[in-house]
Amino acid sequence: MTTANGLSSMLFVPGSKPERFEKALASGADAVCIDLEDSVPEAGKVGARTAAIAALAGGDRRLAMRINGLATRAGLEDLLALDDAATLPALLFVPMVESDAQPALVRAVLGDRAPGIVPLIETVKGLRAAPDIAAAPGVAAMMFGGGDLSADLGVMLAWEPLRTARGLFVMACAGGGIPAIDVPFLALDDADGLRAEAEAAKAMGFTGKAAIHPAQVAAINAAFRPTADEIAEAEEAQRVFDAAGGAAVRFNGRMLETPIMRRYQRILAMRSMQDA
Repeated sequence: MTTANGLSSMLFVPGSKPERFEKALASGADAVCIDLEDSVPEAGKVGARTAAIAALAGGDRRLAMRINGLATRAGLEDLLALDDAATLPALLFVPMVESDAQPALVRAVLGDRAPGIVPLIETVKGLRAAPDIAAAPGVAAMMFGGGDLSADLGVMLAWEPLRTARGLFVMACAGGGIPAIDVPFLALDDADGLRAEAEAAKAMGFTGKAAIHPAQVAAINAAFRPTADEIAEAEEAQRVFDAAGGAAVRFNGRMLETPIMRRYQRILAMRSMQDA
């Protein structure tokens, strides 16, 4: 199973626009998700599916795919088409997941070839079941589906109305030991707003954020990827902790012990994955 560890940015591109696939891959995003769901009209579902599977055949491991919901005919057809495909995506985003039965269905159809599954938590029911979904076999990460969830709650798609829901979502991901991916920022011309929301999401515990335009990728990467100063501090903390034999030790005026080291070790792990 492919993991989503170390992925800061995931750029979504409509499956009905195959001419945009290469531009998306050149954007600097850690992963490019070909979308068969919300960005594709009903009349374009079959063509988008065909274009997506053809793109996967190129073998670029940065490609992911979002299928349609498994409660829809299109979603079931997407899943069966993937079962017949020679090449599967690195990650499979599954919308409207409300129980661990849906990841189990993906694994039942795709078997040992199943990619890492990324459920989208987009409803109150899904949020309540998020701890079980995060712990389900084959789940590599989860994505916070703020658009549909805000409609479910009757609030605006904005930071403050969804703060509690985001917190519950991050806790579920942490309990399952998987990365938490934040919802895209929809105001394409608000660079400051994107930067602020990405930084707030990272501070809350999200490990990455989705994008809907190549111009958003750089700001997301800057927010989520460790800086040179953070990496240097983590390296020095590891050196000091190792020299102390793993015992609590003073570092930069603070006590350094095992729980604090876990954050530094995540920074170093992310650096290693991005250098790979």
